[in-house]
Amino acid sequence: MLRIASYNINGFRSAVNAGFYEWLADQPYDIICFQETKSNKDQVDTGEVDNLGFHHYWHSAEKKGYSGVATFSKIEPDDVVEGMGNEIYDREGRILRTDFGDITLLNCYFPSGSSGEDRHEFKMQFLHDFRPYILDLKKSRPNLIIAGDYNIVHTRMDIHNPDRKDNPSGYRPDERAWLDAWFNEMGFTDAFRYKNPESIEFSWWSFRAGSKKKNLGWRIDYISVTDGLKNKIRSAGHRPEVLFSDHCPVEVVLEV
Repeated sequence: MLRIASYNINGFRSAVNAGFYEWLADQPYDIICFQETKSNKDQVDTGEVDNLGFHHYWHSAEKKGYSGVATFSKIEPDDVVEGMGNEIYDREGRILRTDFGDITLLNCYFPSGSSGEDRHEFKMQFLHDFRPYILDLKKSRPNLIIAGDYNIVHTRMDIHNPDRKDNPSGYRPDERAWLDAWFNEMGFTDAFRYKNPESIEFSWWSFRAGSKKKNLGWRIDYISVTDGLKNKIRSAGHRPEVLFSDHCPVEVVLEV
């Protein structure tokens, strides 16, 4: 079995100060993909990560304290690739690829468009450019796992207030249509929804107005797999009890 988790940690150093390493020591995962690390590797004491038996790889943003992804793995990968070969996105530390045999795992932090219309347009351009990158990669690496913070609600089941009228980035028709195509035309399966077709669960809650306690959330973090791997999914779910971030970990168990 291969146990994978994905977690937008919203600041790696702040999580460490809140007891992150103690939590990590008790986890069963073979691989954990972290997003929004907001840290360079040299800003973190990684000795504890080494002591816990993880190989760790980082792709950080040029801008300090911003974005960034890191992949911790108890299995040493055959290859590690930082970025997607596009400087516009790679300077923000958004994609980290690790290969394990015939499986390729991408740890992804899709842009958020919530800060303004310019960033929503940036997000939509990223989605436009990400598609051909994935389709090309899929030709040589057909067994893909794309884990991370997609920053998009897919269906009405994935948001606590589906009838809202303010058209926020993350729940707009254009980006939700992109996810429709991702799951229906591009050959990817939403691991959580595949195993839990009727469940209402979320992965992000605003820090405001007691949203977490009231479970007023959005599901914007995903682990999706190419359709050839979907029959290997044994379980998939969320870990809302983990409190280091405004997100929670998402997890999948694959029989590979």
